[in-house]
Amino acid sequence: MSLTVALRRLTVLALTLAFSASTLATPEPSDAQRQAAAEVAESLRYSHYADVSLGNQWSRQAFQRFLDILDSQRAYLLESDVAEFRHLEASMDDVLYDGELEAIYALYERYQERLEHRLEWILARLDEGLDFTFESDDRLEIDRDEAPWAQSETELDELWRKRLKNAALTQLLAGQDEEQMHDNLRQRYEGQLNRIRQTNGDDVFGLLMAAVTGTIDPHTEYFSPRQGESFDIQMRLSLEGIGALLQAEGEYVKVSSLVPGGPADKSGQLAPADRIIAVGQGDDDDGEMINVVGMRLDEVVDMIRGPKGSVVRLDVVPAQAVDMTRSRIIEITRDTVTLEDQAASREIIELSRDGEPHRIGVIRIPTFYVDFDAWQAGENDYRSTTRDVARLVQELKEEGVDGIVLDLRNNGGGALHEANSLIGLFIDRGPTVQVRDARGRISLYGDTESGSLYDGPLAVLVNRLSASASEIFAGAIQDYGRGLVLGNRTFGKGTVQTLNDLSHGQIKLTRAKFYRISGESTQHRGVDPDILFPSLIDPEVIGESSLDNALAWDRVRAVQYRNYGEPWRFIEALRAGHRERIDEHPNFIYLQNQAELARELREHQTSVSLNRERRQQELEAQEARQLALENARREALGLDLLEDWVDVRGGEEEEEEDTPVDRAEVEESAEILLDYALLTTRGGEARLSHNDR
Repeated sequence: MSLTVALRRLTVLALTLAFSASTLATPEPSDAQRQAAAEVAESLRYSHYADVSLGNQWSRQAFQRFLDILDSQRAYLLESDVAEFRHLEASMDDVLYDGELEAIYALYERYQERLEHRLEWILARLDEGLDFTFESDDRLEIDRDEAPWAQSETELDELWRKRLKNAALTQLLAGQDEEQMHDNLRQRYEGQLNRIRQTNGDDVFGLLMAAVTGTIDPHTEYFSPRQGESFDIQMRLSLEGIGALLQAEGEYVKVSSLVPGGPADKSGQLAPADRIIAVGQGDDDDGEMINVVGMRLDEVVDMIRGPKGSVVRLDVVPAQAVDMTRSRIIEITRDTVTLEDQAASREIIELSRDGEPHRIGVIRIPTFYVDFDAWQAGENDYRSTTRDVARLVQELKEEGVDGIVLDLRNNGGGALHEANSLIGLFIDRGPTVQVRDARGRISLYGDTESGSLYDGPLAVLVNRLSASASEIFAGAIQDYGRGLVLGNRTFGKGTVQTLNDLSHGQIKLTRAKFYRISGESTQHRGVDPDILFPSLIDPEVIGESSLDNALAWDRVRAVQYRNYGEPWRFIEALRAGHRERIDEHPNFIYLQNQAELARELREHQTSVSLNRERRQQELEAQEARQLALENARREALGLDLLEDWVDVRGGEEEEEEDTPVDRAEVEESAEILLDYALLTTRGGEARLSHNDR
């Protein structure tokens, strides 16, 4: 036995003894949790928007969801374990109403025993020294959420041999030497073992409640007293951090969206669907990076939070990466998000048609904001989206623009009142949105002020991250025929939640649903653009339709409203002009090809090779295709070519003359709106002349 191995064994023994000494007693349900469970059941049954029935069918779904939360990859529990607790399938409703939580806690205890045993098994393998040769034809299945439960520990041993081999290979392919690889894996699994041994009763109850509420809809949630306090901090926007919303996806933490104007958004280094695999503190490049793979989401969030002005380092795997080895470390300085950071802004794009100059104004609206404190205090000059946009519109009118594009990309919503009043700048009073509550009662909201500020050509640019109030605004502009909607199908978040106190914790409950004035819901389907742009955001990963148990789309009766125009009469001509431009536009060609490649990889890459040479070949072949797409774009734009795909988001500043892909969407929206303006001023001609395009 080498000295290194001997020292490692002593370290493991010391850690095991320390863990054992600090291990808490087996969590047991408290009376407060029993009472809260019954209150959650009552809230779901009688206060949720949907007609919730907590019967046998629901019990089966809740039991299955609890298993999925505990062991989504079928990597710890055995078929015999599941069978032993199968009686819960018919009694999850009794678990809630009667507070009979013992069987749930017993199931969790079994899971924890299996998990601790597995982590100890892994650490023992690391202690012995891994002897993988990476020369076999083994492959590891990536997603096992529909795999059958293992029949024996031996079967799980084989699965974990492959998983451990893949973890080691991933580290080596990322440039780590064998000693670094061992240290990183040890840190990962020791950290998991330490955390699982500190599980308390509120943790177990929280997992149960996540399963219970998650069967109803993705936005209904239970918050423990600690989680409720954190949620309140976020709602007050006093939280200092990087401005990124995170969610758990298997063992990984994924970025779901960025707060407009926040540090992450401003840095341009982080994007939705990126995965965070390690977190470090401070700007010391040699400082410790804590591996967060397998860590609980709330713990990762706590590590990323911090005081204003401090630096957090994140090891990030870009969303478009085809292998977890392709990570890079970024630095973001923590800060608070101010109203000024989220304020609307404007620019003018210069265009030409048939030798004649034209100008299109663009107003970027990151969120629907209002200074609530100043508003409630009765101040006359409080800041709001509507007030700021009105000022910018007036400035653009004075500068003689031919049309205005409202850019709502990545706008996740905000104050519904602001969405309604903003619509009022472009219509002469009328309804804007219908809201139906749990009793089926419909309330109508709208603009009550006569007159409009701007009646010229208008377009709204949206993408998959445009949600909630953004969808209400875009849908109303489309229904009124007031302008064009361009870009991608929106998120599809058409529900309203309220936060209610419980005797132990809180529940965020879906209480109402949004409907357009046409009667169509924005829920699940979102708003379909009149002209669709290609997108790198995968709708299978981001969006309401990607969430489990999202409420369905439906419709109610339309309300009476006037038409301000008939954009649909010109759609085919506009699409023809759009296609002609993007067929030759490097950024749009790139967008289309990259989206198709991402879809192909998602559908066909269901496993990874554990043969080092073959894995490297597969990785290089996939990245070569991605690099070829990027370099074709750069060559067409006259930019320097890249030597490695990793450099695409490698942090190097691109040349000033580079036109980013997202910039191309703004410029093309301006082109489409100018086409529309010319068509409508020519008395409704069906086509544009070639010279006009």
